[in-house]
Amino acid sequence: MIVLASLRARWTTLLGAFVAVALGVGLTAAMGLGLDASLGAPERAPVRFAGSPVVVMGQDALTVPVRRGPDTDHVSKPLAHPHPVDIELLRDLRRLGPVRLDGAARDAVGVDAPASAVRDAVGDRALVLTGDDRRRADPATARDAEALVAVNAFLGTAGGVAAFVSVFVTASTFAFVVALRRREFGLLRMAGATPGQVRAQLLCEALAVGVAASATGCALGVRSAPLLGDAMVDAGIAPEWFTIPTTASPFAWPCQLAFWTGLFVALAGAWTASRRAGRITPTEALRDASVDSDVMPWSRRLIGTALLALALGLLIRDLSTDPSALLKRKTYTTQPMILITAAAALAPLLVRPVVRALRLPGAIGLLIRENSTASVRRTAAVAAPVLVTVALAGSLLGSAQTVSGAKAAEAREQTSAQLVVTGTDLKRPPAHDAIPGIAAASPSAATAVFVREEGSALVRSDARAIGDPDAWAATSRLPVVAGDVRDLDDRSIVVNEEWEEHRVGERVEVWLGDGRRARLRIAAVLARGTGDNGAYVTAARTGTVPVDRVDVTLRPGADRTATAAALASATGGQVRTAREWLSATHPATKAQTRIGLLMLLAISLAYTAISLASTLLMAASVRSGELRSLRLAGATSTQVRMVVAGEALVAVTVGALLGLLVTAITLGGLATGLARLSAPVAWAVPWDAVGVGAGACAVVAVTAGVAGVRRAR
Repeated sequence: MIVLASLRARWTTLLGAFVAVALGVGLTAAMGLGLDASLGAPERAPVRFAGSPVVVMGQDALTVPVRRGPDTDHVSKPLAHPHPVDIELLRDLRRLGPVRLDGAARDAVGVDAPASAVRDAVGDRALVLTGDDRRRADPATARDAEALVAVNAFLGTAGGVAAFVSVFVTASTFAFVVALRRREFGLLRMAGATPGQVRAQLLCEALAVGVAASATGCALGVRSAPLLGDAMVDAGIAPEWFTIPTTASPFAWPCQLAFWTGLFVALAGAWTASRRAGRITPTEALRDASVDSDVMPWSRRLIGTALLALALGLLIRDLSTDPSALLKRKTYTTQPMILITAAAALAPLLVRPVVRALRLPGAIGLLIRENSTASVRRTAAVAAPVLVTVALAGSLLGSAQTVSGAKAAEAREQTSAQLVVTGTDLKRPPAHDAIPGIAAASPSAATAVFVREEGSALVRSDARAIGDPDAWAATSRLPVVAGDVRDLDDRSIVVNEEWEEHRVGERVEVWLGDGRRARLRIAAVLARGTGDNGAYVTAARTGTVPVDRVDVTLRPGADRTATAAALASATGGQVRTAREWLSATHPATKAQTRIGLLMLLAISLAYTAISLASTLLMAASVRSGELRSLRLAGATSTQVRMVVAGEALVAVTVGALLGLLVTAITLGGLATGLARLSAPVAWAVPWDAVGVGAGACAVVAVTAGVAGVRRAR
């Protein structure tokens, strides 16, 4: 009965937690339904050879034995250059029945013959596909598989961010509720309630909120999931055919997972607050001071310090052992969350010194500053969600832009060509003296090499097949740390420091892009860089792979326009300046990546708005006496609103400054890692996203604070 009466009387103080949990459950359900749709994507009908009952496709994967403990296993990787259906096999297939070709391509053919007869004729020379497996020969199959991997990665990351912010907001809300209800819990203790009964009351309130919010969130998630699917398709994250069903059973695993996760979040958020509520003594009911004391229990200090040590320890470990790990999206998405949690846990200790450092003019400014330092709990409760939004915006977008910027700068530093010719099947350019103005022209083709490291892993490394090593050296400025790239020949390879074997003169066993095995001498070693410094072999090692790029340097005084026209005519490709080519192939941040990160930040900003509004409205409900005293002291209604708005802005400023501190540590560690990798260091702080996030927080905080003043009259 006490719990029900408390819920009826104080539903406004729990509204923020209800909305936060409901939104988190809705997002989790929508993300789960999206994952379920991607994992259970329907088998699409074959397109390329839909009219043929059997498809014969050349080998498209490399399979290599590796060690798995005491046993041996086989690992497969897609070949860079799948095998074509050779002429002899094509002749044998024509004896069985009609053979369908797809233009000049011979990577796969359709055969109108019994599958058993085709298998007998093919043997182990190629793959025989029937039924829905024929779709493997469609070019869209690989693209769809990559797109679904991107969908799963986005939904998993978004779900993690939603869960993190949901727990954070819910825990902050219940902690502030306990701070506001100290006198109420003290009265309960005076009336004979035990600490266990006080804790049980708060947990029962959280249970009621969790059940109602989780049920609401599940219904919201089922309705919003199809909209999420459409948004991912429009953003280019998911393939065009991807859809999320408009109906889902409440017993489906995404809804069940979301419901019980929401209930757990509500109880977990209230658990720490309930322990603090249980420690309130009966004398708390007699306190009438507005100055917060003992705002930070030792348990919170220890947890915050431990999280800070963990975040910094992981950063130092990566810098000392594997700096390239800092450049991975998984790392710069998850590790800042630990640092954000540590900063939020220690926020009450940081509020007073930060606020004291602010210089606000006039009597109203003095009152704002003193009120903010006296009510540390309120200031910290407002600053914490702002900290999360600003830190996530700065860390996620900043890290993505810093890594992309470093890759682009690295590509610029390694290119000395003035013109770049690109195309899918370029004609090899004539001798450079045949076209006036050309000093050197280096044709190359995209390929890959595979190496077995430590006998237990098959690693693919993107590579370029070089037609003329001397011309290549003249059109590039590669970061060579050992050897000479001009020593590259048909029996050697250029690798980078990331390879297990990377000493000049050593021989390394590799598999080429078409699966052929080779033992090559290391001619030169490149710096590790951002990960784009792949391997290099000669064109003789790739057979008939078409040239897709020609780097060209010009003689002094050459007519660039005339030379470009002559190159386009001779090669049949698109000729661009090196700057134009770099801008097209190395953008600041991929559009899909930026859209995905902005969607994550929108989730965080929505949670922050909920937390700010609920916190300030709750605070206003217990400040009526304080605000009445201000008016009795001579303050006008406008001045009172100015004080409340100023306090909200100070708290938002504190949160933004702490968020920028987290951003600085994250980006500073990333910049140090780039320097250790001998890569260009270019800080990229997304001031636009940070400014929009902080500005939106300020608007919500001021609006909620002023609205609370009107309610408190």
